[in-house]
Amino acid sequence: MSNHHYLKPLLEPLSLAIIGASDKPDAIGHVILRNVIAGGYKGKVWAVNPRHDEVLGQPCVASVEQIGARVDLAIVTTPPRTMPLIIEQCAQAGIRHLVIVTSPATVGQTALDKRIADAGRHWGVRILGPKSLGIVRPRLALNATFTDTAPLSGDLGLVAQSGAMCAAVLDWATLNRIGVSSVVSLGNALDIDFGEILDFMVHDERTRYILLHVERVRDARRFVSALRSAARSKPVILFKSSELDAQAGDAASDAVFDAAVRRAGVVRVRGINQLFHAAKALATGFRPRGGRLGIVSNGTGPAAMAVDKARALGVPLALLSEATVATLRAFLPRDWNGTNPVDLGGDATPERYLQAIAALRNDPSVGALLVVLSPLAMVQPERVAAGIAEQAGSSRVPICCCFMGGAQVAAARQRLEQAGVPVFGTPETAVELFSDIAGYYDNQNLLLQAPGPDQDYERAGSGNARVLADQLLAEQRRVPSALETRALLRSFGIEVPPVAIARSTSEAIFMAEQLGLPVDIRLEGQDLAADASLARVNLSSLESVRLAYQDLIEAARASQPGGHVGGVALERHREQPHARKLSVGVLRDAVFGPVIAFGAGGDPMDVFQDRALALPPLNRFLAQRLIESTRVARTLDAFRQLPPVNRQALENTLLAVSNLACELPWLRELSIDLLADEDGATAVGARLAMDPALGAGKARYAHLAIHPYPSHLTQEWPMREGRRVTVRAVKPEDAALLLGFFQRMSPATRYYRFMERIDEMPPGLVARFTQVDYDREMALVALTEEDGVTQQIGAARYTLTADGESVEFALVVDDRWQRSGLGRRLMGALMDCARDKSYRYMVGDVLADNEKMLRLMASLGFSVLPHPDGADLKRVLKPLQA
Repeated sequence: MSNHHYLKPLLEPLSLAIIGASDKPDAIGHVILRNVIAGGYKGKVWAVNPRHDEVLGQPCVASVEQIGARVDLAIVTTPPRTMPLIIEQCAQAGIRHLVIVTSPATVGQTALDKRIADAGRHWGVRILGPKSLGIVRPRLALNATFTDTAPLSGDLGLVAQSGAMCAAVLDWATLNRIGVSSVVSLGNALDIDFGEILDFMVHDERTRYILLHVERVRDARRFVSALRSAARSKPVILFKSSELDAQAGDAASDAVFDAAVRRAGVVRVRGINQLFHAAKALATGFRPRGGRLGIVSNGTGPAAMAVDKARALGVPLALLSEATVATLRAFLPRDWNGTNPVDLGGDATPERYLQAIAALRNDPSVGALLVVLSPLAMVQPERVAAGIAEQAGSSRVPICCCFMGGAQVAAARQRLEQAGVPVFGTPETAVELFSDIAGYYDNQNLLLQAPGPDQDYERAGSGNARVLADQLLAEQRRVPSALETRALLRSFGIEVPPVAIARSTSEAIFMAEQLGLPVDIRLEGQDLAADASLARVNLSSLESVRLAYQDLIEAARASQPGGHVGGVALERHREQPHARKLSVGVLRDAVFGPVIAFGAGGDPMDVFQDRALALPPLNRFLAQRLIESTRVARTLDAFRQLPPVNRQALENTLLAVSNLACELPWLRELSIDLLADEDGATAVGARLAMDPALGAGKARYAHLAIHPYPSHLTQEWPMREGRRVTVRAVKPEDAALLLGFFQRMSPATRYYRFMERIDEMPPGLVARFTQVDYDREMALVALTEEDGVTQQIGAARYTLTADGESVEFALVVDDRWQRSGLGRRLMGALMDCARDKSYRYMVGDVLADNEKMLRLMASLGFSVLPHPDGADLKRVLKPLQA
C-alpha cells in the first residue's frame, strides 16, 4: 500500500518523455516541449523522435526503450495509428502513464479508439486522452500543454473534456490573474475520466476549489460519487456544454444532468464568465444568509434590470420589514415607494448609500445585498466602495456590487476586488452570481440527504413486489396489464382503487353490485385516464352497467375485427371535486439510470412544460423539494375555492415510487396519473414497461447513480448482561449523537482516536464524520438505549486511500463499553463491508503506546509494522481478499 495517490506519476511526474518532439514550430510536439522547457520544469525531460538527434537543445532518442532511466509520464504527439505500438513500447520501458494529445480521425475513430483502449488495458498503461490538451502542475513548474498561455500558480483545479474549452478557460484565468493548482484536459477519456481526477484533487492540498467543464458522462455512479466526495470538502463549480444535447434534441437529458449535479452538492453555471465569477465568490466566502435578495440603487433603470433578471432566474426578492422601511424613510427621497429594490434617487450621496446598506444588513429577510451604482454627479464611487469594503468584513449579510461605467468607477471596482467583494459591470451578471451561489449552498443541503431504498412512510405496502416482478419476468412480460401494473403499485404502498374484471354481462352486473354503485367501467387493459371514449363513468344502476358493457365490447370488436376481445374492468366511482391532476413516474436515462418525474397532469404539453426531476432514492425532504420545484405546487395549497391537498399523502406516493425505482432494476418506464385532494393521493391510471436485461447480472442498486443508504447493514447485537446494541451505517442527522459520544470520551480515548489533544469537535469535522458517500466509504455506529435515551457508544469507519485499492480504518469505543467485545465485532462488520467492495487491504495508523488497540489488531490478524513517520506510530495492515 502506498500513501500517494495512484495517479501521482501522471499528475506529479518527476520525469517525462515527449514522444514525437519536433523542430517544426507549428508541430504539437514542438509546442509542448517548448512550454515544458520555458516553464522551468524541475524534473528530467527526454525528447523522443527517430528523425532527430536534438530538439530545442534537448538530446533526442529514437524510442523510449533507449532512455534507460525511470520515466513517470510520456506525452504522445505522434499520429494516431502509432498509438497501440507506442503503448506497448512504453510498457516495455516501464512507463505506466501516458497523455495522448493527438486524436484519431473521424473515419474509423471508433475502431482505433478500441485498439488504443485495449492496448492500455493489456499492457497495464493508464491513458489520459486521446485529444487531450495536456496537463499543468505549477508546483513542478510544469506546463505540458500546446497553448501559448503561461498559467499562474494558485489554488484552482481545472478539469475539462474539451481541449479548446480548457485553453479558453486557462487563458481567461491567466488574464484575470487567477492561479491554478492543476489543469487536466481529459480529451476523449478512453480510460482516465472525471472520477479519478476528482479523487486526486480531493487529496491535493494545493487545490482549494475545482472547476469542471463537462461534455458527456460515461460512468454515472463514479461521476456522481466523485462529485459528492469532492463537494463535501471543496467548492465545485461545473459548466456543461449543451451542444451535444441540442444535436440530439434531448432536453430531458440536460434536465437529468441538472438533477444529478444538484444532488451532488455542486453548482452548475451557464457560461465561462459565470464559472469564474462563482469560483471567485466562493473563494472569498460569499455566502447568502437566505434565499432572498435585497437591491439598492441610485437609478430606476439599473434596478429594473436587476429585478427582471431575478424574476427570470426565480430569485426571490426580500420583503422589507416595517422597521427597515421606517429607518429608510428617515433619509430617502419622499417619493420612495417603501419597497425592494430601494431607490436612493439620482442625487444619492456616499452617506445615503452607506446608511441604506447598514439598514438593509439588519433586516432579517435580506439574505444578500446587491449594491448597484451609476456614476452620477454626487455619488463619489470611491467613497462608496471604501465604505462597502469596511462593512463587508463585518457583515452577516454578504454584499455584491454592480458599479456601472468605465473610467469613473475603475478605482472603486479595484478597491472592492481587493476587499474580496464581488463586483460586476451589469446588474444581470450580479444577479446571476447570486443565483449561482445561492444554488450552490442550496445544493449543499441536498448533499446532506442520505435516503435509503426503504424509507418509512404510511401505507408501506405488502412487501410482495419482488414476487410479482419475478413472476412477470419469468413469463418474459415486458408490458404488464393494467391489472398487473396496479397490483405492483399497491405492493409498494401506492393507493390504487380495487378493480374487478368481468368477461360477460352477467359478471359485470354482479361485480358492480359487489363493489357498490356507482361504478366506472372500461375495457380491460385500458386506464380511465388514457382514453375517455373507452370508458363509462359514474354508472348508478345495474341497467346502465349492462348497457355500458355491451357498448364497450361492441366498440372493441368494431375497432379490432377478428381480434381478441377481452372483458371489462370495473371499479368503485369516487367523487373527487377538489382533486388536482398530477403526473408521477420513472424514466430511464441512458447515463444516470432511473429518474423520478413529477408535475402537472392532464394535457401532455402541460406535463412537458411543468415537470421536475430527481434521482432516487428520495426521502421526505427530497420529495418536498421535488414537489416545490414545479409550478403546479402553487395550486396544491388552498387555491381559489379548493382546500389544500394532503401533502403527506402526496409525499408518501413519491417515496413509494422511489422505492419502486430502487428495488426493480428491470423497470424501464413508469407513468402514473394521480388525483390528489384533501383526503389523499390516488393512482387512477398507470403504464409500466420492463426490460429484464437492465438488471441482469448486476449488484444490488448498481442501476442507481446514487448509492442508497445501506439499511440492510442494520443489525441487533446481544451483548453481555442482557444489553443490546443496534449497529447501522451513520446518517447526516447523527451529528447530535456524535457530539454526545465525543463529550463522554475520556481525554485518553480522545487522544488515541485523534492522535492529538482535542477538547471539542469543530462543525467541519462533525460533518465529515456523519456525511458519508456509501459508495466509497463506510461508517458504522453502535447505539444503545440508556434511561430511555439513545446514545452512541462506538464507531468504526473506513475511507478509500489514495492508492485506490486499500481502505484506512478508525475505531473508537465508549470508555464504559471497552473490554465488552464491541470493538472486535465492529471491526468484523467493517471488514465485511470492505470485502463486499473488493478492497484488497485494510490499514490503520495506531499510536505506539496504544497497547489495547495494538493487541486487538494483532488478534484480528493485522500485521503490526513500523511506521514511515517515526517510532511514535505503528502501521497495522490486513489483506482482505483470499
